[in-house]
Amino acid sequence: MSLHVATPFLASHALSLSSGHSVWLKLEALQPSGSFKMRGVGHACEIWRDRGARRFVSSSGGNAGLAVAHAGRMLGLPVMVVVPESTPARALTLLRREGADVVVHGETWQEAHRHALDRVGDADAFIHPFDDPLLWHGHATLVDEMARTGVKPDIVVLAVGGGGLLCGVIEGLHRNGWHDVPVLAVETLGTASFHAALQEGHAVQLEGISGVATSLGAKRVCDQAVAWSREHAIESVLVSDRSALDACMRFLDDHRLLVEPACGAGLAPLYETMPVLDRYKTVAVVVCGGATCTVEQLQQQRARCDAPD
Repeated sequence: MSLHVATPFLASHALSLSSGHSVWLKLEALQPSGSFKMRGVGHACEIWRDRGARRFVSSSGGNAGLAVAHAGRMLGLPVMVVVPESTPARALTLLRREGADVVVHGETWQEAHRHALDRVGDADAFIHPFDDPLLWHGHATLVDEMARTGVKPDIVVLAVGGGGLLCGVIEGLHRNGWHDVPVLAVETLGTASFHAALQEGHAVQLEGISGVATSLGAKRVCDQAVAWSREHAIESVLVSDRSALDACMRFLDDHRLLVEPACGAGLAPLYETMPVLDRYKTVAVVVCGGATCTVEQLQQQRARCDAPD
């Protein structure tokens, strides 16, 4: 029995009416840990458990860390999650609620990541947040589920952070014979590591990240995401923080489902009827989720966006 669940792939009447497309939603926000990360992380944890791992170590205060913590609890193995000092209190609470040993180290994820690697022992398995073929193979199952419904989209829209979801979705498209289905990769202006990589032709390190979509905050996208751009049709677009936040609130009104700004970024092209989607009739959106977000947080972030400089 897998640790993730098969999520609904539903037509969105509200988004279809407002956008002029036939919009379908892959509701990954309904995963046990709150995001799509449960697919790849669960798969990786099961593989490493079968290989003899006695503990899981991760470096994420967000969705990946929560997925590792949940997987460890379900598999009966201890979990250490190393998080940066900037990790919100709600994320720490949720990690500890899953039984994880939470270590706070460093100002950035990169510092926490290096410390986590230093803490990996001989009997441990390190579960990377996004850069691992095991993760991509697990994430690809969401496309398997879409294909079984018989609904083939003309394009798949998703948010990109480190590139794990992008790699998994394209792997899933190819193994289901959907090589001709392009992907629209969406980032916020302050987290655009994939967009920068496409411009340079290779992965590059951003000087910094900014904005509300912290789950998209990888300074460097994984190399495989850039490699896929040479084999598969991918269009890259950027949206503002305000666009991502507005999409979150409109989606909450339309579908009674709360998602984080990173997920709102992926919804924004539909809510704003971006011209990049004009030539596509059936649009599938990966509603990637986000477990640490609250309505109060979204409201506060919107107020900051509205405040004068």
